[in-house]
Amino acid sequence: MTTPPPEQARAAIIDVDGTLVDSNYFHTVAWWEAFRQAGHRVPMHAVHRAVGLPSSDLVAHLLGEDRDTARDAELSAAHKTLYGQYFDRLPALPDAGRLLRRLHSEGWTVVLATSAGGAELSALRRAIDADEAIAATASADDVSEGKPAPEPVEHALELAGAPAERAVFVGDTVWDMRAGSRAGVRCVGVLCGGIPRADLEKAGADAVYDDPAHLLASLSEGPLA
Repeated sequence: MTTPPPEQARAAIIDVDGTLVDSNYFHTVAWWEAFRQAGHRVPMHAVHRAVGLPSSDLVAHLLGEDRDTARDAELSAAHKTLYGQYFDRLPALPDAGRLLRRLHSEGWTVVLATSAGGAELSALRRAIDADEAIAATASADDVSEGKPAPEPVEHALELAGAPAERAVFVGDTVWDMRAGSRAGVRCVGVLCGGIPRADLEKAGADAVYDDPAHLLASLSEGPLA
């Protein structure tokens, strides 16, 4: 497919955890156990609402600024190890791969926006099984601030070679919606990550769908038309 000039390029920037892969609750359990092992009692509902933040920001969000920051790396490492046990069982959400392939076939440049990297990202991409449709991956490791800061979305726009006004960001958390809104792109929320519709809309979602299958079935009439 010929690369369109920047003024014609369209970017579909898509979050991964909870948006394309049903992994948010694995993250929740892994973080909860990491906190428990370190002597912290953090309710699972609070952990779930924080999923989607970069590791350091998630720890700060849940434990506060007066925590022993010297143990942040230990907590992140524990979460990474605990979450790793699910790599071979990560399930793609309904029609996740078909959605990416359809967008690619219709001329969208598909860029994944995720904080995952290395073996974790490889496991997620195996679950989605649509590598041929993915042009690039924008990781939180590539920017100074992760979501809800706009930098991950802005980096994805650079990778796609598309302006903000010709881009749509699809995600499942309020952090996604805030990042996309701050970057000036249209935001689409999905409910499959477990965050209520009202919260996504309040954070900036222009439209909300149940999951990738619902979004795929509605492409002709939504922001990705």
